[in-house]
Amino acid sequence: MNICIVAGARPNFIKVAPIIRAVNKAKAQGRDIDYTLIYAGREDDPTIESSLFDDLQMPRPDVFLSVDSDSLNEITGKVIGAFEQYLHHNPTDVVIVVDDLASTMAAAIVTKKQGIMLAHLVAGTRSFDINMPKEVNRLVIDGLSDFLFTAGIGSNTIVSREGANQSKVYMVGNILMDTLRYNLPRLHRPQVFELFHLEEGKYIVFTLNRRALIADKLNLKKMLVSLRQASAGIPVVAPLRGEARKVVEELISNDSESGSSLSPLHIISPLPYLEFGYLTANAMGIVTDSGNVAEEATFNNIPCITLNSYTEHIETVRKGTNVLVGEDSEGLYNAVLKMVKGEWKQSTLPDRWDGRSAERIVRILLDMKR
Repeated sequence: MNICIVAGARPNFIKVAPIIRAVNKAKAQGRDIDYTLIYAGREDDPTIESSLFDDLQMPRPDVFLSVDSDSLNEITGKVIGAFEQYLHHNPTDVVIVVDDLASTMAAAIVTKKQGIMLAHLVAGTRSFDINMPKEVNRLVIDGLSDFLFTAGIGSNTIVSREGANQSKVYMVGNILMDTLRYNLPRLHRPQVFELFHLEEGKYIVFTLNRRALIADKLNLKKMLVSLRQASAGIPVVAPLRGEARKVVEELISNDSESGSSLSPLHIISPLPYLEFGYLTANAMGIVTDSGNVAEEATFNNIPCITLNSYTEHIETVRKGTNVLVGEDSEGLYNAVLKMVKGEWKQSTLPDRWDGRSAERIVRILLDMKR
């Protein structure tokens, strides 16, 4: 069996690394299985630094489609053209696509037009906002997929309600936990601990990526003030890149509030995977707009506040440590107060967040050949 794994952005590699390990394990046991890893972007993409693959103990992609654009439609068109050429020259039994990017949807469309089996990793996630480009991508990819690999029962319910054949739906669990469990003993304590005199359990991590949040500078300013006021002197560490870092630094430099009334905000460059994992796993709490960070916080039993009104994995809220506050500065202030006071809710791990998702996926694909 020839499997083609398509990654469209840096976070995808964190999710496919366990599948590569599971495929290699099955191959070593004599099973007829192999893979090719394809990246939609450029080989010199700065977001996929070499340390990422070293940290994840996985090889770099075998093929780079070299698509680079800020236009979602242009990305879609270019990936369709480049991936079609790849499949035309490389026999493939099944293509695995990850998440909900424009490149993911493009690869899914080409796969089905070529008559090849399609598997969607992290299927069934929804915002229920059709105006979001990613929501359109999710609907298209799930509608085309022959294997819908979901992280939880909530996602199963969604795809079933939308008419997916039950024989295509597999609740394999959250594959991020595979990577996290595998790397827990390998996490590195970053130098920022010494630089800012941080202590484990006595700081808050803040991450920011959503364009809508960054664009609304007036509201973001209110949220930053709420975060720093409610933190009550506890350091806030913010690994930020690009526009997010630029905007936050600008807002802080223009802050007319008395510095003595605000917790220190330490803006740092993005950390390698193993260092960022240590930072979040040992925090008092996390404030983020990233679903992946919130999921890992649930696994690590770290209080987490998500700056969004929805989450693709509702299990992090229903069973885990996650709380949604949207873009409301007052809601953020009250949630951070509870975090600092140690008044957070009790949590448990959702079903099948056990680090064995990749094993289940490979077993399902191998059973297809019988």
